Amino acid sequence: MKIAYIGLGSNMHSPIKQIKSAIKLIEEIASTEITDVSSLYKSKPVGPQDQDDYINAVVKIETELMPYELLERIQEIEKQHGRIRGERWGPRVIDLDILMFGNKIMTDQKLTIPHPEIHNRSFVLVPLAEIDSDCEIPGKGPISDLLATIDKSNVVQLQ
Repeated sequence: MKIAYIGLGSNMHSPIKQIKSAIKLIEEIASTEITDVSSLYKSKPVGPQDQDDYINAVVKIETELMPYELLERIQEIEKQHGRIRGERWGPRVIDLDILMFGNKIMTDQKLTIPHPEIHNRSFVLVPLAEIDSDCEIPGKGPISDLLATIDKSNVVQLQ
């Protein structure tokens, strides 16, 4: 079993409900078990600011799936929630990203692990640190070091 982390975000159609529903569907992925779930956090959008704030969370899983299989499963969950890929950094009913997959470092047209912006996004690092404060991001370093270099004031814990 490999440990992986999935980032969740939503700012449309009852975002808290969308996140909670997506977490339930992640629980149903075959050969995968959720081992921890962060609190929910509210954050300002990346990119265009003329949209609602986001609700974010991070889920830690153990899985027997390979990275591309996991990607397919989470994209199926996005489709079930009505996700339509449109404007970059635009409003989203749900966004699920593989943040890390074990110690794997990979980049191709379909998937980049760890997530290419993980080290720059407080709305990912804060909930990730909540569930795994000793986490080290492959190729980027300890999460504690990364958190020390970014502004966390736009991330507010909800529950």
